[in-house]
Amino acid sequence: MKGNIYIMNAIFDTHTHYDDKAFDEDRDILLPHIFENGVYAVVNQGTDIGSSRFGIGLAEKYDRVFAAVGLHPECLNEKSINDLEEIKKLAAHPKVAAIGEIGLDYCYDVPRELQKQIFTAQLNIAKELDLPVNIHDREAHGDMLEILKKYTPKGILHCFSGSVEMAKDIIKLGMYIGIGGVLTFKNAVKIVEVVRNIPLERMVLETDCPYLAPVPFRGKRNDSSYIEYTARRISEIKGITVEKVLETTKYNAECVYNVSVKR
Repeated sequence: MKGNIYIMNAIFDTHTHYDDKAFDEDRDILLPHIFENGVYAVVNQGTDIGSSRFGIGLAEKYDRVFAAVGLHPECLNEKSINDLEEIKKLAAHPKVAAIGEIGLDYCYDVPRELQKQIFTAQLNIAKELDLPVNIHDREAHGDMLEILKKYTPKGILHCFSGSVEMAKDIIKLGMYIGIGGVLTFKNAVKIVEVVRNIPLERMVLETDCPYLAPVPFRGKRNDSSYIEYTARRISEIKGITVEKVLETTKYNAECVYNVSVKR
């Protein structure tokens, strides 16, 4: 399958963190390598002002890198409201494809009302600039769905961890479901049922690298080339070819982010 992926150049990784220090020693070796071996494009997600700027720098350096800019719920504090104007300015860059990674995470000791305030403010920025969003949702499904129904953004619910019913609600809003390496884990149950019950036309692939590497690399540093293992698992669940999974999810990602790579 490696050969087919190389020829197809069909891996679109919709959610990466190549700004992470885990890539400091070999980032400029790794990225050209993966782009020569089957990875079509990646979108690097911002979590604060610094990582958002770093992602834009990567996007300026590499044709196949696009950036998302945003404030992650883990990174918020009472002064975060002052960063929203800078996020809006950064989002005007021509290689910024989305506002992200934004959302709600009730596992963190960040006040929920502050999370909601900054999240909805960033949804408004995205709407004003006609950009999609890349959304983080952990242990906040009820509030998340309520907010999404109210604001109706376009974009992706990253690393989806909700139920089949929630996935269907997200799809009804016109959004996409992000599927990553968790799908390959032995204890994966809910996400397997989600993949089985939603159309491929509403899925995109992601790594969240350097985190959440798929089996057989679980626990190691993740990178975009490992998406082939997630694609293989989807093909098994849905009874379709890996090529079909990759081509369809690549097309989906191009549509949601409104980007393509010059050839």
